[in-house]
Order: sequence, then structure tokens, then C-alpha cells
Amino acid sequence: MQREIVKFRPRTVDRSPRLDTILMIEEALYKHRSDRTTTQVWRSLPKKVMWTTFTTVLRYLEYSGKIHIESDKTVTWLWNPAAVAKIKKRGLLVK
Repeated sequence: MQREIVKFRPRTVDRSPRLDTILMIEEALYKHRSDRTTTQVWRSLPKKVMWTTFTTVLRYLEYSGKIHIESDKTVTWLWNPAAVAKIKKRGLLVK
């Protein structure tokens, strides 16, 4: 049985988020792990980001498997680069 690949389709927005904005949001989410809601993380960002841009980045990060947004809007960080590096070092194939 083949699984269909789901493509990420961002909303139609006037602007796409820049890489530095995505990295800033990732860093804030990683720093807070799972103790803050989406609104609390948005307000704690070092630079102002439009809400639509922020939600587009959140949707992308959830699609890519780095975060999960709970029903109460708490963001949980899932991505563990140290574990991935350890697996790659053992010679296992990561797809």
C-alpha cells in the first residue's frame, strides 16, 4: 500500500516569511518548548511579526514535524537534532 505525499500549501499572502523570520520563530519556540501558547510566543518575539506571517510559519513547522500545536494552542517542540545526528552517525538511513 502506497502512502500519498501531502504537500505544504501556504495560504495566499501578500508576502512570504523571510528565512531570518522563520529562524527567529523557531528559536523562540525551541526556547519555550511546550509551556507557552501560540499567542504568548508571538508576543515574546524579539522583533514584531505580523500574525498572518507567524501563523504561516507555525503551519510550515507543524507540517515539517518540528512542532505540534495542541488543542489548547500550546506549542510543543518535537524536533531533536542531537538524536538525528546520533542516528546518522550509526549509519542508519534517515528519509
